[in-house]
Amino acid sequence: MSKPAPALFWFREDLRLSDNPALNAAVSTGKPLILLYIQDDQSPGLRPHGGASLWWLDKSLAALSARTAEAGGQLILRSGPSATVIRHIVAESGADSVFWNRRYTEAERDLDASIMESLKQDGVSVASFNARLLTEPWTVKTGAGGYYKVFTPYWKAVRAEYRAPQPCPAPTSLAGPDMASDILADWNLHPTGPDWSSGLADTWTPGEAGAARRLADFLEGPVNHYADARNRPDIKTSTSGLSPYLRFGEIGPAQVWRAVQHGIAAGRFDESSAMTFLSEIAWREFSYVLLFHNPELASRNYNDAFDHMPWRSDDSAYESWCQGLTGYPMVDAGMRQLWHTGFMHNRVRMVVASFLTKHLLLPWQMGEDWFWDTLVDADPASNAASWQWTAGSGADAAPYFRVFNPITQGQKFDPTGAYVRQWCPELANLPDKYLHAPWEADAATRSAAGVILGTTYPTPIVDHKAARERALDAYETLKERRDAA
Repeated sequence: MSKPAPALFWFREDLRLSDNPALNAAVSTGKPLILLYIQDDQSPGLRPHGGASLWWLDKSLAALSARTAEAGGQLILRSGPSATVIRHIVAESGADSVFWNRRYTEAERDLDASIMESLKQDGVSVASFNARLLTEPWTVKTGAGGYYKVFTPYWKAVRAEYRAPQPCPAPTSLAGPDMASDILADWNLHPTGPDWSSGLADTWTPGEAGAARRLADFLEGPVNHYADARNRPDIKTSTSGLSPYLRFGEIGPAQVWRAVQHGIAAGRFDESSAMTFLSEIAWREFSYVLLFHNPELASRNYNDAFDHMPWRSDDSAYESWCQGLTGYPMVDAGMRQLWHTGFMHNRVRMVVASFLTKHLLLPWQMGEDWFWDTLVDADPASNAASWQWTAGSGADAAPYFRVFNPITQGQKFDPTGAYVRQWCPELANLPDKYLHAPWEADAATRSAAGVILGTTYPTPIVDHKAARERALDAYETLKERRDAA
């Protein structure tokens, strides 16, 4: 008897076995399974991963490969244009069905549509599913039938309408044909010359098991204090740390939603705090709505009035910002945390983004690009939407004239200085009173703390008051140019 034709499951941004709808559908066919991941840096329009994301991907694929092997399967790695690789795999194996979970950037959608059409023309069935979002970007509509452009009513609609589907169990058997696979180490995803990733390794455990532990730890207690603590970077358990796991699909938002709602229903969680946490999951969803309807969100102003913004060009200031050498401790602490761990607390992200776009008057795209390269959770929707929100050019954005004061932000959200002292240790001996503005300390106080401005720690690269006035003047110029256009 001839062997049954296998089913092909294509892993993408869903690097997990549990609650994976497309994988579950492939397993449900009862056919031998081909489990494929493609490293595609050749198909047109696909944005390559940044360095920190590549580090994460390397570890995540290793974890997925091990988990797959435990279930009797093989994770097949191939590199090249996705359409070509899929065609070759189908020809090699005789697969008659292909399954995947959907992606949402324009280039990804166009590529998937093209591959689906080509496969169907060859008599291969294709089925796609949603594993990445609670609700897909076209499903939650306003009363007028359009998409939401303001977050609060969007969140109210999601909260009222969304019901998590039943979870899909992790498969117990993933057996399939043996096929040639690339060797993960040959992809050189781990940085070398130099290897700058030691801080990432100390901070994170990529993979599905790491995601499950992060969620469990957060729900053990921190979720009950989230509403009050989420703006405090000095509190290590103030946020869940789930964003990179969501980015790579090692956990799905529906899994998070179910777990939180179950805890609320059981009376284990403070409902207000837990729902505040879920609203942040919904912000990620809202970002995908914006990206879906505005495909160039990462490069073009959502509000095209900002096309008239008189941005500056200042490579030296940009480098100081990237390196955490601006002379503003809250900004520098955030940028150093980012470089060392591939992550930055969300409150601090807003502070450093405001500093770049308003204090330095540099275009938000420069910051978005740096975050894309250095964040382990660099997400095509959240990264772009959040940068535009802070810059004032995005949907439901903070008004441009709202300029975060990095001194008062530090005093309010890092009141004991624990965050700044961790990431700017050269300032550790300053009294709390001066920690967020070292230049305000007298010479004797600075000397006693071992702080020499301009030597051990930079003098501020801009004056806050003057920079704020310059930003507001630029905004007035924008309005004049817009009105004249």
